[in-house]
Amino acid sequence: MNVAKYIKRISVTAKSAAVELATATTEQKNNALHAIADALMARQQWLQQENDKDLHIGKTKGLDAAMLDRLMLNVERITAMAEGLRQVATLAEPIGGITDMEYRPNGLQIGRMRVPLGVIGIIYESRPNVTADAAALCLKSGNATILRGGSEAIHSNQAIADCIQAGLEQVGLSKTCVQVIKTTDRAAVGELLRAKDTVDVIIPRGGKGLIQRVSDESLIPVIKHLDGICHVYVDETADLDKAVKVALNAKTHRYGVCNAMETLLVAEGIANDFLPVIADKLMAKEVELRGCAKTTAILTGLTDCKLATEADWA
Repeated sequence: MNVAKYIKRISVTAKSAAVELATATTEQKNNALHAIADALMARQQWLQQENDKDLHIGKTKGLDAAMLDRLMLNVERITAMAEGLRQVATLAEPIGGITDMEYRPNGLQIGRMRVPLGVIGIIYESRPNVTADAAALCLKSGNATILRGGSEAIHSNQAIADCIQAGLEQVGLSKTCVQVIKTTDRAAVGELLRAKDTVDVIIPRGGKGLIQRVSDESLIPVIKHLDGICHVYVDETADLDKAVKVALNAKTHRYGVCNAMETLLVAEGIANDFLPVIADKLMAKEVELRGCAKTTAILTGLTDCKLATEADWA
């Protein structure tokens, strides 16, 4: 495959699709989201078969358990993807709304209207459900999208892409409104980042290395995050039973996802009551604890809590 020509071709078709999608009705977009959800549910067995290929390759390459968990699709996760699409369909129409209306001294009335961005390139890692999530949000907001998932999920992503494009065609929208890059060649990312004549914005979602590469190489405006650490804060006024459940779920529901809790901040006034309880439950889930000097002092003799270093807070 000539990667440069391939990216050029799909970005040009995405640009044409963006014009079509920008004028699509709310009903068309919502019908497409429901049709895609239906396709995912109807093809569950095939999706899992394609996902099994990725899992097998991942195991042979030595991917760790957390990465394999992020990669896995089962009935529950496919159902959640479909439900996510249906939830997006229930959201209010984001396009065409006017805000900040005001009259100028010359009598002109001026405001801000929400319009689609055009073609959005999204580069992400590992979790194949991001393919459906990203496509849904772009579709609802009237944007064509080019998706580039991680090479470890290539079979899963292509299977999801087939469901998406089937749903689009079912309601009369071009299947090029959502395109998933079919090659695992890393050169495809570079070509996408240089497609400034056809792609309007790039959104990277992943680790620091990916975000840094996109930031350094992109000729297209980038919407990004960098070095975020997920925090939960428990205030003195909090319901402590509920706070324990929230913190435990935030950390242990799925360890490998990027929004799992990494830092727990506790108000000093409740620390003596709260920390032993949550620490005991986290230790039972085999979570390693690292805390400040006050935290380790409170937990001394109760749990094995290591003294945190400066790097743990960064």
